[in-house]
Amino acid sequence: MKNRENLNNKQKNHLDELLKANKNLNKAFILKDVLKEIFNNKSNFAIKNRTKTFIQLAKEASLAPLNKLISTLKNHLDGIVTYEKYPIHTSKLEGINNKIKEIKRSAFGYHDIKYYKLKVKQAFPGKS
Repeated sequence: MKNRENLNNKQKNHLDELLKANKNLNKAFILKDVLKEIFNNKSNFAIKNRTKTFIQLAKEASLAPLNKLISTLKNHLDGIVTYEKYPIHTSKLEGINNKIKEIKRSAFGYHDIKYYKLKVKQAFPGKS
C-alpha cells in the first residue's frame, strides 16, 4: 500500500519479489504510478492527455478489476480536467445533508412540517 519511496530496504526487496512472482500485480503497480502522475500537472491539457494515456494502458493491461476504473475515468474525464482549475468540494454540502438527516431521524413525533423546518433552520443559524 506504500509508495516505493516510503519503503525501507527490506520492504523494497519483498515488494520486488512479489512483483517478479505476479505479472498482474506488477502491471497494476506500474499503472498506480502512472495514475498518480496525472495529478502532478497543473495543465488541463496535460491532465487530459495523461488520463487518456492511462485509460489506454489500463485497457492494454487486460486486468478485469480495472474495467470499472476505466469506465469511471472515461465518464468523468471532463470533471477530472475541470477540477484542477476549479477545485470545488462537496464536503460542506454533505455535512449539511447529514445534519438534516439526523434531525429527520429524531423528528419522529413532530406533527407538522413547519416545526421540522424550524428545527432545520435552528441547526444552521445565519443561513436562510
